[in-house]
Amino acid sequence: MSQRILHIAHQQLRRYGATRVSWARKLDLGMIKAGYDVHNFSDRDVAAFEAPFGYRPLGVKRANRRLLETVENLQPDLIIAGHCDSISNETLTEARKLCPNAALIHCNNDPLFVPSNAERIESRLQVCDAGFVSTGRRTLATYYPKLIDRLWHMPNPVDESIERFDASSNPDVDTDLIFCSKSTDVTDRLNMVGYLREQLNGKLRFRTPGSYGEPGVWGRQYDEALAASRMGLNINRQEGDYWYSSARMAQLGGNGVLVFSHASNGFQELFPEDTLAYYNDAEELLGGILQFHADDDARRAWAANTRRFFHEQLNSRLYASYIVETALDLPYSHDYVWQEER
Repeated sequence: MSQRILHIAHQQLRRYGATRVSWARKLDLGMIKAGYDVHNFSDRDVAAFEAPFGYRPLGVKRANRRLLETVENLQPDLIIAGHCDSISNETLTEARKLCPNAALIHCNNDPLFVPSNAERIESRLQVCDAGFVSTGRRTLATYYPKLIDRLWHMPNPVDESIERFDASSNPDVDTDLIFCSKSTDVTDRLNMVGYLREQLNGKLRFRTPGSYGEPGVWGRQYDEALAASRMGLNINRQEGDYWYSSARMAQLGGNGVLVFSHASNGFQELFPEDTLAYYNDAEELLGGILQFHADDDARRAWAANTRRFFHEQLNSRLYASYIVETALDLPYSHDYVWQEER
């Protein structure tokens, strides 16, 4: 019998197509492809729908009640609490009482160096059986030494229906280098991006949607921007956490864009050779960009290798299967490349 799963996460219903690429949606797609019976509860949207005049803060209490109603009706085998700050720990505790045989886990795709997120994970583990975090356990252990036995790493996945383009197969694209971002808190990465803009001016076509006055791109426009790019910068707000990366690494790599990623995050231990292009500082990154810009055959080969690895080993179906199998203590159906020794 297929496991019944309730996934609580923001589903961006009110963005009406201008959506951000969502790891939560990829988790849904992966669970469906793996044969699970998935039901969604979009906490922010339900709060807005239930609120007077659509003012979300006034609908939070009702959204919590609606979640309990959903749990009682659905009786899931697994409850996944993703990024759902509208739902309280008290409500999750009540959900467990309504469905005592269900496993309850927290999935978190945000960085630990943001203090509020580090606190969120610790808080959720007060009521959840386990947590799945997009940072490797080597770093998780330094943040949560007493909780590490209940913490697991989950990668950033691709999905064939979302990362459906292949810039590595195209020798003639509009953009040589792209960096998409609008986040400026807990980071000084725009210093590096500004240095590159200055050094590369007139040498190649460098786009920075969301920064330096260039409008951001969402939904279809974001897909088209990546499909038309040779190389992309995967510059995190901070570097050095083991196996942590912004989800843009999967979005770039999965679409066949050559990915530049900081060496301190340890992905050399996960990815094969000739896939990601690593750098340690701004000067090394600049040199790598110019080298691949001058050798498009190498750019296409490395990007194709990265895209293949993502789609074969870091796809949404394997990602979802790993989370569900781990949460429900089921035998693993695959030798997951990111599975760390415990």
